[in-house]
Amino acid sequence: MARSQPSRPTALIIEDEYLIALDLERAMADLGYEVCLAASESKARSLAMQDHPDIVLMDVCLGREGIETGRWLRAVCGTSVVFITSEVDANTVQRIREQVPGAPVVSKPLNRDNPGGWSFFGQVDRMVPNRSSNAAAG
Repeated sequence: MARSQPSRPTALIIEDEYLIALDLERAMADLGYEVCLAASESKARSLAMQDHPDIVLMDVCLGREGIETGRWLRAVCGTSVVFITSEVDANTVQRIREQVPGAPVVSKPLNRDNPGGWSFFGQVDRMVPNRSSNAAAG
Protein backbone atom coordinates (compact mmCIF):
# COMPACT_ATOMS: atom_id res chain seq x y z
CA MET A 1 0.00 0.00 0.00
CA ALA A 2 1.46 3.35 -1.04
CA ARG A 3 1.90 5.96 1.65
CA SER A 4 0.23 9.24 0.90
CA GLN A 5 2.42 12.29 0.95
CA PRO A 6 1.70 14.67 3.81
CA SER A 7 0.07 17.82 2.54
CA ARG A 8 2.23 20.90 2.36
CA PRO A 9 1.38 23.75 4.70
CA THR A 10 -0.43 26.69 3.14
CA ALA A 11 0.58 30.34 3.27
CA LEU A 12 -1.81 33.14 2.34
CA ILE A 13 -0.01 36.28 1.22
CA ILE A 14 -2.12 39.43 1.32
CA GLU A 15 -0.21 42.11 -0.55
CA ASP A 16 -1.34 44.64 -3.14
CA GLU A 17 2.13 45.42 -4.49
CA TYR A 18 2.64 42.80 -7.20
CA LEU A 19 6.44 42.53 -7.09
CA ILE A 20 6.49 42.26 -3.31
CA ALA A 21 3.79 39.58 -3.49
CA LEU A 22 5.87 37.60 -6.00
CA ASP A 23 9.00 37.83 -3.81
CA LEU A 24 7.04 36.62 -0.79
CA GLU A 25 5.44 33.84 -2.84
CA ARG A 26 8.84 32.60 -4.05
CA ALA A 27 10.36 32.72 -0.56
CA MET A 28 7.48 30.80 1.02
CA ALA A 29 7.39 28.24 -1.82
CA ASP A 30 11.13 27.69 -1.29
CA LEU A 31 10.31 26.87 2.34
CA GLY A 32 7.85 24.20 1.18
CA TYR A 33 4.59 26.12 1.44
CA GLU A 34 1.66 25.99 -0.93
CA VAL A 35 1.00 29.69 -1.57
CA CYS A 36 -2.22 31.62 -2.24
CA LEU A 37 -2.11 35.31 -3.17
CA ALA A 38 -4.71 37.97 -2.46
CA ALA A 39 -4.49 41.65 -3.37
CA SER A 40 -7.62 42.74 -1.49
CA GLU A 41 -9.25 42.18 1.88
CA SER A 42 -12.35 40.59 0.38
CA LYS A 43 -10.29 38.13 -1.66
CA ALA A 44 -8.17 37.36 1.40
CA ARG A 45 -11.20 36.55 3.53
CA SER A 46 -12.67 34.36 0.79
CA LEU A 47 -9.42 32.43 0.26
CA ALA A 48 -8.90 32.01 4.01
CA MET A 49 -12.35 30.49 4.45
CA GLN A 50 -11.76 28.19 1.47
CA ASP A 51 -8.13 27.15 1.99
CA HIS A 52 -7.63 27.41 5.79
CA PRO A 53 -4.01 28.65 5.58
CA ASP A 54 -1.46 27.72 8.21
CA ILE A 55 0.09 31.19 8.13
CA VAL A 56 -0.91 34.58 6.74
CA LEU A 57 1.54 37.27 5.67
CA MET A 58 -0.56 40.45 5.90
CA ASP A 59 0.25 43.88 4.47
CA VAL A 60 -0.78 46.37 7.16
CA CYS A 61 -1.60 49.14 4.66
CA LEU A 62 -3.89 47.06 2.49
CA GLY A 63 -7.28 48.60 1.85
CA ARG A 64 -9.21 50.15 4.72
CA GLU A 65 -7.64 48.32 7.60
CA GLY A 66 -5.09 45.56 7.29
CA ILE A 67 -4.82 45.18 11.04
CA GLU A 68 -8.54 44.49 11.35
CA THR A 69 -8.34 41.91 8.55
CA GLY A 70 -5.44 40.22 10.35
CA ARG A 71 -7.42 40.19 13.60
CA TRP A 72 -10.40 38.66 11.77
CA LEU A 73 -8.25 35.99 10.10
CA ARG A 74 -6.78 34.93 13.43
CA ALA A 75 -10.13 34.96 15.25
CA VAL A 76 -12.28 33.32 12.58
CA CYS A 77 -9.79 31.03 10.83
CA GLY A 78 -7.44 30.36 13.74
CA THR A 79 -4.39 31.02 11.60
CA SER A 80 -1.02 32.51 12.50
CA VAL A 81 -0.78 36.09 11.23
CA VAL A 82 2.44 37.96 10.50
CA PHE A 83 2.15 41.65 9.67
CA ILE A 84 4.49 42.91 6.98
CA THR A 85 4.71 46.67 6.71
CA SER A 86 6.75 49.70 5.85
CA GLU A 87 4.69 51.50 8.55
CA VAL A 88 6.80 50.58 11.57
CA ASP A 89 6.05 53.72 13.54
CA ALA A 90 5.24 53.26 17.23
CA ASN A 91 1.52 54.00 16.75
CA THR A 92 1.06 51.30 14.09
CA VAL A 93 3.01 48.71 16.05
CA GLN A 94 1.03 49.53 19.20
CA ARG A 95 -2.28 49.10 17.32
CA ILE A 96 -1.12 45.69 16.08
CA ARG A 97 -0.05 44.65 19.60
CA GLU A 98 -3.44 45.69 21.01
CA GLN A 99 -5.64 44.18 18.29
CA VAL A 100 -3.63 41.03 17.48
CA PRO A 101 -1.52 40.26 20.57
CA GLY A 102 1.64 38.32 19.89
CA ALA A 103 1.51 38.74 16.10
CA PRO A 104 4.98 39.34 14.67
CA VAL A 105 5.63 42.60 12.81
CA VAL A 106 8.23 42.47 10.04
CA SER A 107 9.43 45.58 8.24
CA LYS A 108 9.57 45.95 4.48
CA PRO A 109 11.46 45.58 2.32
CA LEU A 110 11.95 41.86 2.80
CA ASN A 111 15.17 41.39 0.89
CA ARG A 112 18.82 40.69 1.44
CA ASP A 113 19.49 44.43 1.90
CA ASN A 114 17.26 44.45 5.00
CA PRO A 115 18.72 41.71 7.24
CA GLY A 116 15.97 42.12 9.84
CA GLY A 117 13.26 41.46 7.29
CA TRP A 118 15.13 38.73 5.43
CA SER A 119 15.89 36.78 8.61
CA PHE A 120 12.14 36.46 9.11
CA PHE A 121 12.05 33.59 6.60
CA GLY A 122 14.35 31.53 8.79
CA GLN A 123 11.80 31.78 11.59
CA VAL A 124 8.59 31.00 9.69
CA ASP A 125 8.36 27.35 10.73
CA ARG A 126 8.35 28.36 14.40
CA MET A 127 5.28 30.54 13.76
CA VAL A 128 3.17 27.68 12.39
CA PRO A 129 1.84 25.17 14.95
CA ASN A 130 3.36 21.69 14.47
CA ARG A 131 5.41 22.86 11.47
CA SER A 132 8.84 22.71 13.12
CA SER A 133 8.25 19.20 14.44
CA ASN A 134 6.92 18.07 11.05
CA ALA A 135 9.91 19.57 9.23
CA ALA A 136 12.32 17.81 11.58
CA ALA A 137 10.53 14.48 11.17
CA GLY A 138 10.40 14.75 7.35
